[in-house]
Amino acid sequence: MNGGDGGEVASAAAGPPTPLEWKFSQVFGERTAGEEVQEVDIISAIEFDKTGDHLATGDRGGRVVLFERTDTKEHGGSRRDLERMDYQVSRHPEFRYKTEFQSHEPEFDYLKSLEIEEKINKIRWCQAANGALFLLSTNDKTIKYWKVQEKKVKKISEMNLDPSKAAGNGSVASSSVSSSSKQCLANGGYNCLSNDLSFPPGGIPSLRLPVVTSSETSLVARCRRIYAHAHMITISTLSQITGEDPFYFNLLRLQIALCRSSDGETFISADDLRINLWNLEISNQSFNIVDVKPANMEDLTEVITSAEFHPTHCNMLAYSSSKGSIRLIDLRQSALCDSHSKLFEEQEAPGSRSFFTEIIASISDIKFAKDGRHILSRDYMTLKLWDINMDSGPVATFQVHEYLRPKLCDLYENDSIFDKFECCLSGDGLRVATAILFRVFGCAPGSTEATTLEASKNPMRRQVQTPSRPSRSLSSSITRVVRRGAESPGVDANGNSFDFTTKLLHLAWHPSENSIACAAANSLYMYYA
Repeated sequence: MNGGDGGEVASAAAGPPTPLEWKFSQVFGERTAGEEVQEVDIISAIEFDKTGDHLATGDRGGRVVLFERTDTKEHGGSRRDLERMDYQVSRHPEFRYKTEFQSHEPEFDYLKSLEIEEKINKIRWCQAANGALFLLSTNDKTIKYWKVQEKKVKKISEMNLDPSKAAGNGSVASSSVSSSSKQCLANGGYNCLSNDLSFPPGGIPSLRLPVVTSSETSLVARCRRIYAHAHMITISTLSQITGEDPFYFNLLRLQIALCRSSDGETFISADDLRINLWNLEISNQSFNIVDVKPANMEDLTEVITSAEFHPTHCNMLAYSSSKGSIRLIDLRQSALCDSHSKLFEEQEAPGSRSFFTEIIASISDIKFAKDGRHILSRDYMTLKLWDINMDSGPVATFQVHEYLRPKLCDLYENDSIFDKFECCLSGDGLRVATAILFRVFGCAPGSTEATTLEASKNPMRRQVQTPSRPSRSLSSSITRVVRRGAESPGVDANGNSFDFTTKLLHLAWHPSENSIACAAANSLYMYYA
């Protein structure tokens, strides 16, 4: 995945890289045995910034929590740069809590009788400037642009007051004001707060002006802009269209996807039917670039599930659909991109159609590789890698949920079949990762070896043998899914028990190192290799 044929040939000749040995690094918000997790504390979004020095998480309570890397702060620079300079770096990346703020509050649309929850759906980092951090966050309706910056706490000192009568940072309590018109203070000044403005004979012997000093700093998050009213689809309207069918009700729920372009000036937001293009500096206007809404809503058969900008070309973006297809569009062709430049989809095998076919074919997440040559997609059963120069089919397919196929009825009954799992790629593009209900799965092309990685302090649980479909031209890849311990009686093919109440949906790969952050309920686990 080096973006060129020569790079792929050289990488393939060298063979697959050495398998990574994942180790536990840190955990934030670890819950004790038997502790009940509050709904508002469950993590719903996670994202590294471009440098990898900051990590942001969002939860269902509308809060955004920021973490800051500490192991490279002393010397500065990335871990690789420090290794080149023979600096002794710590044994693993270390992060610490930085700050948090309330991004969204619950709302109620009285015109549509629709409750809008505060849950953070997506977080996207923007370009940092002047020591300040910028990021976008969104719930089901409103996108907000935040600035997080250190502010010096200013205090007033050396006022022309008697210290014994000063209150707080130098203000004078009302009871301390003397009724005398010419009260002399200990520092040689006079009380000027009385109604008598006459000066003493000979003038005031000394007068001290207040001095402003900065003794400490604090982090302040300020909402710079609010991008609202561009996504007006309502769940109630869509439910009426589909006749209250439970499958389409879950499929058509509002899911806004954020993605910032490579030019740093624009970003897109997507709901089930539309994709809008925004300028960061303009909050009251957006441009609709994709609209899949049919003239008659009864003809609606497909919705948008995810959207992503190309990492280097701000005129190109891709979006996925509920039918398992990915469309690549070019903004240079037309302002309204109803027609796509390329279509990536895999033909359905004859005789394989069932009641769950359309549900499990829906793509929940797509990601571009750093070089922009490949697209990684995740549906319920598989993880697929696509070459944008080859639209005949994926270059690699990994069956990450095949062992759950006999349990699809149970997953449908408890709505777990509608979960949206995320995927990501490593910074060098040689490995990929995805979240899953129960376990971690890792495999190189043509290999049957897999690694079990739990979201716990002991990630290396056991080695399992799981077959995967061989890749066509991918030089090296690895899929990883995270599992949590369970107490349910169901057991999969590897002897792991099922627990539909604990699941891992969100994870992120460090942009330059083999480090993964994943969210299990209200806990944030970090691993390194």
